[in-house]
Amino acid sequence: MIYFVATPIGNLKDITLRALEVLRAVDEIYCEDTRHTVKLCNAYEIKKPLIACHKFNEREAAEKIIASARGGKEIAVVSDAGMPVISDPGSVVCSALRQAGLEYTVIPGANAFLSALVLSALPADRFAFIGFLPDKEGERKRMLERYRDCDLTLCFHVAPQDVDRHISSMYAVFGDRRACAVREITKLHEQVLPFTLSGGLDGEKRGEYVLIVEGAQERENPLNALSEREHIAHYMAQGMDKKQALKAAARDRGVSKSDLYPFSVDL
Repeated sequence: MIYFVATPIGNLKDITLRALEVLRAVDEIYCEDTRHTVKLCNAYEIKKPLIACHKFNEREAAEKIIASARGGKEIAVVSDAGMPVISDPGSVVCSALRQAGLEYTVIPGANAFLSALVLSALPADRFAFIGFLPDKEGERKRMLERYRDCDLTLCFHVAPQDVDRHISSMYAVFGDRRACAVREITKLHEQVLPFTLSGGLDGEKRGEYVLIVEGAQERENPLNALSEREHIAHYMAQGMDKKQALKAAARDRGVSKSDLYPFSVDL
């Protein structure tokens, strides 16, 4: 079996008993950075071959994983922190395994953006995980435009050197909104920093950040400022028949078609 294993995002104690059981049982561990993963292995006296699987060699690593699995070996795939595949290497491996007809499973555990979402105190009932934004400003703003009218809380991963310019791009596209920056999650110096997009984030930027941004507020439909008769007539002028226009106007106003019908009799 091939296991995608979540590892701690900071505090080494945030690893599950099942994850340790799997890492001790497998024949090989494929990891984003062997120098990073060896620290986790040493902390729990795990001695296994560590093989690099990062964004620059992932396709090659996937072929090795497939060959090892077909040879009867048990494989674990980890990233530097958190869940492989989620803003980390692993997606190419998953695709290759599926195409090869090989089964794999997930050993769940720590996750940075979910932890940050809870710490932010922003609405968490509905949210969208965006991950890392493009480095080029034009591409970054085009991606943000796709979420400008989204009413879900938005979650981003941001490197420290990108925090200020990415917040600036968010403000340019979204306007002013509540936000929260979370860093050093589960570590000794964990920080939760509420701010607004217009005000930006003060202070020196260190460590990886998760930015949580308030979703778009519901906007009043400008057609609702029209009278009921004018609203229906507007849609009829766009080529709708009366029945379609009634349905569209009722949807805009949040009422039933029968409520609007009296205003359409002479149209």
